[in-house]
Amino acid sequence: MKKLVVSFLFLFVSIQFLSAAYMLLPMDEKQKNHLKAYGITYWVLDKGIEAHWLLNYRGGSFAFPHNPAFEKECIKRDVSFEVIPDAQFNKMLLDIGDPEVNMDDMKLEKAPKIAVYTPEFNAKGERIQPWDDAVTLVLTYAEIPYETVYDTDVMKDKLTEYDWLHLHHEDFTGQFGRFYASYRSRPWYKANVKKMNELAKSLGFQKVSEMKLAVVKKIREYVVGGGFMFAMCSATDTYDIALAADGVDICEHMYDGDAIDPSAQSKLNFNNTFAFKDFKLTKNPLQYEYSSIDNSDQNGRKVPADVDYFTLFDFSAKWDPVPTMLTQCHTRTVKGFMGQTTAFSKKHIKSDVLLLGQNFPADEARYIHGIAGKGFWTFYGGHDPEDYRHYVKDPETDLNLHPNSPGYRLILNNVLFPAAKKKKRKT
Repeated sequence: MKKLVVSFLFLFVSIQFLSAAYMLLPMDEKQKNHLKAYGITYWVLDKGIEAHWLLNYRGGSFAFPHNPAFEKECIKRDVSFEVIPDAQFNKMLLDIGDPEVNMDDMKLEKAPKIAVYTPEFNAKGERIQPWDDAVTLVLTYAEIPYETVYDTDVMKDKLTEYDWLHLHHEDFTGQFGRFYASYRSRPWYKANVKKMNELAKSLGFQKVSEMKLAVVKKIREYVVGGGFMFAMCSATDTYDIALAADGVDICEHMYDGDAIDPSAQSKLNFNNTFAFKDFKLTKNPLQYEYSSIDNSDQNGRKVPADVDYFTLFDFSAKWDPVPTMLTQCHTRTVKGFMGQTTAFSKKHIKSDVLLLGQNFPADEARYIHGIAGKGFWTFYGGHDPEDYRHYVKDPETDLNLHPNSPGYRLILNNVLFPAAKKKKRKT
């Protein structure tokens, strides 16, 4: 009730200012803090106020009715804004609506409820897996609220409570990240294996791989039913590998206690996958790689760090609003970054998958998107957009040093994507 009253008050005050002015958050080079601008927009939506996402206008700017409280919050978070008279804003919308201009006004209606699929914590409140996650870092920095879920929640069908789901850097094949060769003697690795096996048994599964398969199938149901799923790093390719290997044992004995099915490769069903096809499983169980999907160092990738960039594709804002939203940025060239899954070999990407960002010299996709049933999914290669080669137990990135990060902006585009007013797809 208290939240309803607060939202009503914000709405009432906003209506008073509606005839006077709008606030524009420019998202070009004039913006002091791009990442927190997304947080401001989410905050406004959460107050019950609709916002405008001005696609391809000054880097994908945001706008909403002027309100002294909104202005104060922008100043507090160091977000650049401009106050525009109502008549001028309406003229701006007319110009954006010109059929000859590659721009569009996308209405944002409601703050999406966000879930991050991430490992649970131990009794001391410490994460068992010793690495951070770019999405939780940027959500926290942008002050966008989220809740965490894991396998138990997924199996209890709690995903239906959320509009947007991020998959943490998970190994959905049940091979514990393929860290066996390098880290099997480390306490954190042993603790993670123990906890995952206990969790699997508590949910009625004999193996972790069987539990993870059930989880990816539940997530698929969530997406097909209308959910929005975003994954990075190893949560991208292992998700599809698990789906392709439904009913096939692809784990060697050090991971699940028995040998891999010798015919596993021939039994993969690529009709089950979201994004990838015809990939080859990595045969050596001690290699830090799952398959030929990842265009990685282990698979022969030779891209010097100083020239490792990928280019965002341009789309028609009026005819292709979804990919346009997902690629809004103040630059079309983004610095690359490594991860257990760094990039996607183009030969393994299905024909109906949309390429959003590509490294042309390496002939690899870094950022891809697709439709599944009534929902959407996005895969983004790499671990941390502002840490080129992030190692286990490296300190987390301080986003106060990167408030205008293009790579992190792409994550936040996906966060606001479910807030957009649904438009009929043009044919």
